[in-house]
Amino acid sequence: MIDKLIQFSIARRWLIMFFALAISALGVWNYQNLPIDAVPDITNVQVQINTSAPGYSPLEVEQRITYLVELAITGLPYVESTRSLSRYALSQVTVVFEKGTDIYFARNLINERLQQAKSDMPSGIEPVMGPVATGLGEIFHYAVHADDDARQPNGEKYDATALRTLQDWVIRPQLRLVNGVTEINTIGGFEKEFHITPTPARLLTFGLSFDDLVEAIEKNNANVGAGYIEKNGEQYLIRAPGQVADIAEIETIIVAHKDGIPITVADVADVGFGKQLRTGAATRDGEETVLGTAVMLLGGNSRSVSEAVSAKLVEINKTLPKGITAEPVYNRTVLVDKTIATVQKNLLEGAILVVVVLLVMLGNVRAALLTAMVIPLSMLMLMTGMVQAKVSANLMSLGALDFGLIVDGAVIIVENCILRLAGRQHQLGRILKLDERFQTVFAATREVFTPSLISVLVVILVNLPILALTGVEGKMFTPMAMAVIIALLSALVLSLTFVPAAVALLLSGHIEEKDNIIVRQSKRVYTPVLAWVLKFRFSVLAGAVLLIIAVGGLTTKMGTEFIPNLDEGDIAIQALRIPGTSLTQSLDMQFRLERAVLEIPEVKTYFSRVGTAEVASDPMGPNISDGYVMLKDRADWPDPDKSKAQLLEDIRQKLTLIPGNAFEISQPIQLRFNELISGVRSDLGIKIYGDDLDQLLKSGSEIATALNGVEGAEGVKVEQVSGLPILSVEANRPALYRYGLNVADVQEVLAAATRGEE
Repeated sequence: MIDKLIQFSIARRWLIMFFALAISALGVWNYQNLPIDAVPDITNVQVQINTSAPGYSPLEVEQRITYLVELAITGLPYVESTRSLSRYALSQVTVVFEKGTDIYFARNLINERLQQAKSDMPSGIEPVMGPVATGLGEIFHYAVHADDDARQPNGEKYDATALRTLQDWVIRPQLRLVNGVTEINTIGGFEKEFHITPTPARLLTFGLSFDDLVEAIEKNNANVGAGYIEKNGEQYLIRAPGQVADIAEIETIIVAHKDGIPITVADVADVGFGKQLRTGAATRDGEETVLGTAVMLLGGNSRSVSEAVSAKLVEINKTLPKGITAEPVYNRTVLVDKTIATVQKNLLEGAILVVVVLLVMLGNVRAALLTAMVIPLSMLMLMTGMVQAKVSANLMSLGALDFGLIVDGAVIIVENCILRLAGRQHQLGRILKLDERFQTVFAATREVFTPSLISVLVVILVNLPILALTGVEGKMFTPMAMAVIIALLSALVLSLTFVPAAVALLLSGHIEEKDNIIVRQSKRVYTPVLAWVLKFRFSVLAGAVLLIIAVGGLTTKMGTEFIPNLDEGDIAIQALRIPGTSLTQSLDMQFRLERAVLEIPEVKTYFSRVGTAEVASDPMGPNISDGYVMLKDRADWPDPDKSKAQLLEDIRQKLTLIPGNAFEISQPIQLRFNELISGVRSDLGIKIYGDDLDQLLKSGSEIATALNGVEGAEGVKVEQVSGLPILSVEANRPALYRYGLNVADVQEVLAAATRGEE
């Protein structure tokens, strides 16, 4: 079959050239659809179930929500593991499915079970699945900013509430229309609300309760559709609008009648605009802001989606009020472009070196260029293969390519063809006829095909075990092995088809095969060395074995790392405060932290997320903040030669001046990588399992003390899992019963007074 393929390629050489052109066009088209990112996405197939429970303590969240959700998903097929988190006002359950499970099928399974679990949950509690995204899906951040002279239509300055309103009703809906965006997550500012604050003394005066007030508002704040009627051959739709539109309408709602006199809401409560209780906030450069995050749909192209979001944001800015801008503060495209540019530069340099070596060593310009054509053709075939195999183009997959291996088979075939063509011409003493040239090319190709095939198969076999890796290792290194295998198979196919066809087509006329000066000098040096090695072969082998043993001993003293750190250009700082730190206090501490870091001249901007955002894909307590330190271009640094390590040391010195904080310094993607791999954001984490929380805390402190004595250990800390202050209000049941009250009456009053009731 191989012989027939080679003969067909030579006989139908123009058809093969057309196929090569078609494959190139297909590769260019597939390149437009190829997912491009800086690094492989190691996220497994998982679905997050987030349940908002305003006012619920962690204990109530665990008992009344988290447990029920976990119980509901028990027994689902293809589930690998589950984990849960119960915080104040939030339950999060993460369900991890087996590799290869369709994400939409998995979400459908969970949705069916959640419908069953809702009936057992408290009224108003609604479990919601997180966006269809991965752990690295946050590709674009922007901050909504108001100039100092910007004014609202009522003449007031724009505050955090007004900026949040613009984000929720103007910016966010438009960005969600961008192709490839699955969610626009918002944190910061306040959601604007009508607040009705009852006065207990007034309620008692009129003999009313909180329930009476709530019931009156509910009955006077709804729109109803009443169907339709037919009259004179026409159909009239009927609607009964009753939703309140402003404060005045709320104040005039009648709660009850006393002695024929209506008691309105204004008589028993104060009505005005207020702010919703929040679990998170955003800061930028020492001031509060509103931060939006574009989350990419699973399987999307991070570069193209980021560019689309950026372009859409430019359009949206044109429609915003004067003085208001939505400014990008983090764009994954910048990192992806830098990474891909580095890979492209290295690949281009490698290709040029290969072509130069071919020109020098083959001594035939046509043969060298013909062989070099295998490189772009293989790369274009690789693009098609990567799209079909769902492998993204990134530092790992493209960085593993070796053009020397790719052209190896083509070099062997072309060189042998030149040798045989020149020898046949010398034997006949004339230029070969067309059929003679074809026969010689076929024989030369067939002669060296077996060693060429073996060399390719050896490299492929070396990479095959990598495809068997599972988990994080598989997701990280499988793209590399897949890219190498696809590229080598593409080059092998080209060596059997395109190369002999091109040789038969291009290498015509008089052909000479002679060693150039480099080859002659190399032979002159190597020949005596080879003779000496063969003469003392046993000594050479013994020396090689000793060298291997010596090098093996040195490797035991080398450090090991999962993957080298990619310099993302920017810095991520996670700040942790003691449990129980309020959101207001945490914001104040974050302001001071950002202002201190901004004193470093290399820093461009510093923005942070404190607590939990609207979509709780990354739930944090109010005592924790995630911050991104965006750096200026190196050309704008006071000292462009300053190392990243020295800059990090400068930042650490600034951080140590801010009391009450513990810090974790990393990079945006690296931070997510560590969290996805181990559940902790540090490079190294130690987990302790047991039933006694006090003993776990004690053991954790002892381990931290021991680790602090290890050379090279820095920033050792123990996770804070206790110390959250909780104020419990326990009902005095006998006293309640004497007054004819129930526990629920106290709970409702307490909830309305502190949290409010929607």
